[in-house]
Amino acid sequence: MALEDASSEQLPSETKADDSVDVDVTDEVDFVTYYEQATGRLVVDPEQAKVEFGEVMASRLKLSPDGSKVLWPQPANDPNDPQNWSNFRKNMHLIIITMSAVVPDFDSGIGIASIFGLAQTYHTSSGVINNLTSNWSIFLLGWGGIFWVMLMRRYGRLPVLFWSQLFALAFLLGATLAPSLATFAGMRCLSAFFGTCPQVTGLYVVTDIFPFHLQARKLNIWTAGFVISPFLSPFVFGFLVARVSWRWAYAVGSVYSAIVLFLIAFFMEETMYDRHLVSKPPRTSTGLRYRIETLIGVTGYKMAKFRPRWPEVLLASLDVAWRPQFFFVVLFEAFVFGFSIGVNTTNVVFMGSPPPVGFGFSQYAVAGAYATPIVAVLLGELIGRHVNDFIMNLNIRKNGGFFEAESRLWTCYLAMPLYVCGFLTLGAGIQNLSEVALIMGWGIAIVAITLNTVAVYAYCNDCFPRRAGEVSALLNFARSVGGFAVAYFQVPWATKSGALMVFGVEAALVIALFLIAVPMTQMKGSYFRARFAL
Repeated sequence: MALEDASSEQLPSETKADDSVDVDVTDEVDFVTYYEQATGRLVVDPEQAKVEFGEVMASRLKLSPDGSKVLWPQPANDPNDPQNWSNFRKNMHLIIITMSAVVPDFDSGIGIASIFGLAQTYHTSSGVINNLTSNWSIFLLGWGGIFWVMLMRRYGRLPVLFWSQLFALAFLLGATLAPSLATFAGMRCLSAFFGTCPQVTGLYVVTDIFPFHLQARKLNIWTAGFVISPFLSPFVFGFLVARVSWRWAYAVGSVYSAIVLFLIAFFMEETMYDRHLVSKPPRTSTGLRYRIETLIGVTGYKMAKFRPRWPEVLLASLDVAWRPQFFFVVLFEAFVFGFSIGVNTTNVVFMGSPPPVGFGFSQYAVAGAYATPIVAVLLGELIGRHVNDFIMNLNIRKNGGFFEAESRLWTCYLAMPLYVCGFLTLGAGIQNLSEVALIMGWGIAIVAITLNTVAVYAYCNDCFPRRAGEVSALLNFARSVGGFAVAYFQVPWATKSGALMVFGVEAALVIALFLIAVPMTQMKGSYFRARFAL
């Protein structure tokens, strides 16, 4: 359930910020500053808020519709604040940004469905196609996110999203019509670099429009979008390329990108709200003109002078990356998600190659097999939605009305046994050419990856409420860099030593990182957040 406005009064904007999170009840409190400086430890229970802030200040807090939770960030007394938007308006934006997040990996996955057709057209092997196009396009997905988030900090979410998707569509059309392998590889890589923008914009949009206690639930939906996307295209287009040229698959992918671009241009609004400004500069235009100026970036260019300067923007990602409350869990997530990218790019080779290397599936059978991870992501989203809410509410009750960010990581303890089970079953299935084991192992592993990814995104976002874009960009970079190289060694290694050994070693490495990163972060997280706060 999304938030509604509460009737209680907002803190006047002219009140002075208290530099400490430990509030003196006799002081005036700037709730914007409190939310950002809390960095993962928030008072959520309204009764505890009276103790934390005093009766007078607590009475000014806006609450959730049922009165059970304090809203963070506190909505301003301004209808333009996205936190005050209607449920329909918020959920429409969530749907669009989720559809947008599907685009980059969906387009990348078209190459998986088309790999044998591309090899035939350009007179080369499937391995060369994988190495030259799939792997490098995945690599650029990571670097693109870091670039786009810099622009969004200065000029807003909407114009950067619009222009990046427009160019991504143009380059995807270029790949569709490419006359040579070199042109195709260049167009596909450029499409990935520009197309990855929604995979970092989504965390911004979710935190811009939804309050803290709903963010994990909404992140679950957005995350499911980009987790499921690389499986959708092999499933859909595997049947298509069995009958017609691979160019038709890229053409249909271009149509989907065009639909998303249309939704962004006509239905999305700017969600960036400059909450720190005491008085907002008046709008210089209204109506359709304001809409067009906001979409193409004129409004964002005018507002840039009120926002962080370029030196801060350029260094913001590095400023987050080294902090221990972020670094260890993201390194862990890089391998969790990275190996899943490897599985996605190499499973098509295992399934399509003749025995004894693979199963010798037909093109139709390979396409049908990709229904497995799609169902698994949906199941992971359903489980994660309830598990994350349960853990959050339990943690708030246990801590006397306060929420501690490290509680998000308890979901990882559910995910990791599933991950090991899935990878070992998948490896045994490929090694022994067992279709049942292949399907079961693949599905269980993807459920685990979905659960773990949402938990890590939610934890890092809670720790750095002012750096949602950088958090998302670095996570996107970590999972892309962690996975793009897997396809280089996975098939040759499995052919030489057996798939069970390959996937067993990968699962063992992930569990080792889990045992190092997650318990330590949970035990030391509050110290890290206080000692290494932004």
